[in-house]
Amino acid sequence: SMGVNKYTPQKSRQWIAEERVAKKFPNLRVLNSYWVGSDHKLAFYEVILVDPNHPNIYNDPKINWICAPSQKGRVNRGLTSAGKRSRGLRKKGRGAEKLRPSLGSKDNLGK
Repeated sequence: SMGVNKYTPQKSRQWIAEERVAKKFPNLRVLNSYWVGSDHKLAFYEVILVDPNHPNIYNDPKINWICAPSQKGRVNRGLTSAGKRSRGLRKKGRGAEKLRPSLGSKDNLGK
């Protein structure tokens, strides 16, 4: 029988980092994240968090979309940039037929 040598996660390390930060700070919303550095074992990402209850946020028309109730838990649904990339939603049109609307709807044939 064949042995399993490595576990390949379905999510990127960046997406997992965003989820961990969102779990640690439930009152804040994850806007995005970016790579900071890595060593032989760990990868480090800086996660940008937004407080939807802050007056400067909900009064600013450019960013107050994140205060909507539909934006709660956006990192868990893969709506951040890292989540969309991990779900294969960076592609459009030809070649992306099995990626949209989701991988599960096409029996995970897209990745």
